[in-house]
Order: sequence, then C-alpha cells, then structure tokens
Amino acid sequence: MIVCQCRVVTDRDVDAALADGARTVSAICRSTGAAQDCGSCIFSVKKLVTRHLEHECSHLEADGAAS
Repeated sequence: MIVCQCRVVTDRDVDAALADGARTVSAICRSTGAAQDCGSCIFSVKKLVTRHLEHECSHLEADGAAS
C-alpha cells in the first residue's frame, strides 16, 4: 500500500527501514523520504511504526516469559 503519495513510499519501504534499524518516525521519514513534502502521510507512518514496535515488544515479552 502506498503510504506517501508525494514520494511514492509504500508500507514495504517503511518495513525495510524498520528492518534496517530505524525506530522513530523521524528516522523512517529520513530513510524513506516520507512526509518530506506535504506531510499528510505522517499519521500513517506513525501508525506503521507503532504497530511494528508493539509487535516487536510483544515478541520480547513472550521470549522473556519462556526463559
């Protein structure tokens, strides 16, 4: 899905930036170019980052419970 119309940034681009270590909305935007023009996509980028970090956190909690 296209997240940023201005720079044609997709959710896969955001996922790739997260996989490369970006952990903040600012870092994702710098990495992908999202929200550099009109900025209307910032909420979509924030939602994707939040979901990713929540998912990552839940995996860490599950791993910690198993040890």
